[in-house]
Amino acid sequence: MVDNREVVNEAELKELLRAKALASGFDVAGFAAALPPPRAEALTPWLQTGAHGGMAWLAREPEKREDPRRLMEGVATVLVLGVNSRPEATAGAQPAAGCGTIAVHARRPDYHVVLQKRLKGLRVWLEHHLGRPVPCRLCVDTAPLLEKPLGVAAGLGWQGKNALLVSPRMGCWLLLAEILLPFALPPDRPLPDRCGRCRRCLQACPTDALAEPYRLQARRCLAYLTIEWDGPLAPADRLAMGSRLYGCDDCLVVCPWNRFAVPNGDADWQPRVQWLAPSLLQCGSLDEQAFRTLTQQMPMRRMGLVRWLRNVAVALGNWGAPQALPVLRQLLHHDAPLVRGHAAWGIGRILAQPNGKECGSAPLLWLQEQRQRESEPMVQEEIAAALQTVAGALR
Repeated sequence: MVDNREVVNEAELKELLRAKALASGFDVAGFAAALPPPRAEALTPWLQTGAHGGMAWLAREPEKREDPRRLMEGVATVLVLGVNSRPEATAGAQPAAGCGTIAVHARRPDYHVVLQKRLKGLRVWLEHHLGRPVPCRLCVDTAPLLEKPLGVAAGLGWQGKNALLVSPRMGCWLLLAEILLPFALPPDRPLPDRCGRCRRCLQACPTDALAEPYRLQARRCLAYLTIEWDGPLAPADRLAMGSRLYGCDDCLVVCPWNRFAVPNGDADWQPRVQWLAPSLLQCGSLDEQAFRTLTQQMPMRRMGLVRWLRNVAVALGNWGAPQALPVLRQLLHHDAPLVRGHAAWGIGRILAQPNGKECGSAPLLWLQEQRQRESEPMVQEEIAAALQTVAGALR
């Protein structure tokens, strides 16, 4: 362990670090002892129930997540940093017909890159200030840390009933980053839970993923299903998705503590215009190259084209407009079975609408012809279900 007492006392170094962090573009900075944070003991039971869904990496070496001392030899303090990501526009506003919905954090270039750059700048300052290298670890979401509980331990807020960190100044809009430090700096005082009797986030969840307060069932969450899950979506989840293409902010935007957050005018946090209300017809017409070009430096790049088109097919079906049918026909012939299956569902959903007869007989023939040539059992089942749905609606 590096002994910083030869250079500066702990309390002074702590406040110098906090001041520099705030000057470097972070909105909050708190310090926690490198110990298991609040509710760390709940991780293993949560994993044992399978609540993490297909995110297998969460179950790898959970003891590392529970105790930051297992991540870096000699770590004594965790500096937890946050940036206010509240957008100018209302995040929960319904998009115009024919437009998709993107989670607020993904409407701008990947925040991991921005925060990592700021962390590196803070480390450079620290080493220059002390006049020697400092062994530390920089973390932005990807390290096996319980970052929200660490934020609680560092006095940045409390973990709300929606399982997010709630700041008394910025509501649920904080994006977090951490630096593991070898200095035993005085920890900040945790704040009490101030959710009270409020249940707005629980009531707002479209899929009941927050049936139990403070305990998210990730496998039921639309953020997980639209981003992480790479398989077919359950019919009920498709309906709940509405126009969502990437993520869900419903349990975030309803938190009453958000009223204290001021929109962030920092240039790094301004959204790209094309992601505020992307056209579903354009989104469904992308090939691999167009998708990679459009999502350059954006979080959506990570999900890949197949998952993206799966989500678009669902959103087009939920839109229900006849204008969506040509794009869905194109997706019905896609190379990926996952896309073809959801396109069949989307076509069936549109044809089953009260005005479905106005679409003519051609879309029904598309489904019937594809059923004859389809070799994938999963897609065959999707087409059969779509045809049955349409038949039931026409009776």
